Amino acid sequence: MTATPDPAQGAETPEAADPTGPATGAPAKAVEITEASEALSGGDLLSRTAVIVVSYDSAALLERTLARVAEDSPEARIIVVDNYSTPAAREELVALASSRGWEAVLPETNTGFGGGMNLGVARARELGADLLVLLNPDAVIARGDLIRLVARAHADRLALVAPVLKDSSGRVVSDGIVVCLADGSMRSRRSPRPIPPGGTQPWLSGACLALSADLFEAAGGLDARYFLYWEDVDFSARVLAAGGSLALVRDAVAVHDEGGTHSEDDQSDRAKSDIYYYYNVRNRLLYAGLHLDRATQRRWVATAGRAAREIVLRGGRRQLLSTRRPLVTAAQATRDGMRLLRAARRGELPDVDVPLIRD
Repeated sequence: MTATPDPAQGAETPEAADPTGPATGAPAKAVEITEASEALSGGDLLSRTAVIVVSYDSAALLERTLARVAEDSPEARIIVVDNYSTPAAREELVALASSRGWEAVLPETNTGFGGGMNLGVARARELGADLLVLLNPDAVIARGDLIRLVARAHADRLALVAPVLKDSSGRVVSDGIVVCLADGSMRSRRSPRPIPPGGTQPWLSGACLALSADLFEAAGGLDARYFLYWEDVDFSARVLAAGGSLALVRDAVAVHDEGGTHSEDDQSDRAKSDIYYYYNVRNRLLYAGLHLDRATQRRWVATAGRAAREIVLRGGRRQLLSTRRPLVTAAQATRDGMRLLRAARRGELPDVDVPLIRD
């Protein structure tokens, strides 16, 4: 998943937060609730739903987060994909899943977020689920909000659906995000700043997404090459390319305390991890190579240094007083991203199911 800008910097008109609105140029689909949809109770909808989480040494976190979701919505299947880290972490996750009655998918390597979600969805389909909820391990969604999401996904089989994201203090952290095609920068849909030339592309945060299994298949699943970050931007673009739509359900909320899965003990609360800096910087350029025309790619390359600096400063300036590592990491990520962009141009990237992991 990809980090989101602070919507508090934007205007307060809720209409501007709709990622399918006219400012983005993306299709805004009217949803017709069918009689079959209306006849299904919340429990019926959840019984057709699989909640899929990708874990990496996250058993202790899942006991605090996913356990709450499972207890609140017992009809839903819970599938945990445990990306391999250590034997002890694998044993802990397997024990937790067994005690809770969750389905555990156990790849032998670390497949990344996208690769792990693809494995989880494949298992969900085998178990008969036709509604999918992709959830971060550090996110929690209450029963009523979950039902509202899957009801929308069930009613419109071509809609990728997301809730409003708040942190545990109640602050809105995402209610509609766009990437500016002029330079690859991110902003809230409520930002009052002028839109740069080239317009914007909407996307929905991978912290919590709901969709039909049909749409997941039509969009081709998640691109595992990103490994971490930007795969939700990519997936949103491919949903739109497949004829789908993006839907923000404003009366549904998920709580997401971002960073719970990638933190480092020697950092301040605001500072980000080395993993965060590397993959956010690198994958911006990978996305450009995969989705944008040559002229737009050149603009993103020209602004790569500025973009890397902005990503590092999301962790605050204070971190740079004690270490220059974030700057070194950003420089390495920019170099690697340029290589991937050029490889994408030549058609030399590996298949979409092969994670591109930092050397």
